[in-house]
Amino acid sequence: QVQLVENGGGLVQAGDSLRLSCTVSGASDTPCTIAWFRQSPGKEREFVAGITGDGAFDSYTPKFTISRDNDNAKITVDLQMTSLKPEDAAVYYCALAPHNDWRLVRTIREYRYWGQGTQVTVSA
Repeated sequence: QVQLVENGGGLVQAGDSLRLSCTVSGASDTPCTIAWFRQSPGKEREFVAGITGDGAFDSYTPKFTISRDNDNAKITVDLQMTSLKPEDAAVYYCALAPHNDWRLVRTIREYRYWGQGTQVTVSA
């Protein structure tokens, strides 16, 4: 059973950096793309960054970088966020798509499994 658990959210000040981590279990033997999305009140969930099992990655902004580590039992995907602004505040979700097609990394409907989300708050 595939499970995704996010951690690392919290309250930071504008200009700070923050690192989120997603731990994925139940998928270490299958091709998969892991991505981060975020959603703030009244807005649609939007793509932040993603990375395939082959290491191809994409991010909507260069101030956010994504990395991935596979070991025998789990996958860990980190999102390093820098120069945070109040508009970056949202619930951040990690998600899994069951393939390595980097062309679809931003396509939300490709993601079948989701974590519960972690709140990021940025004070001005």
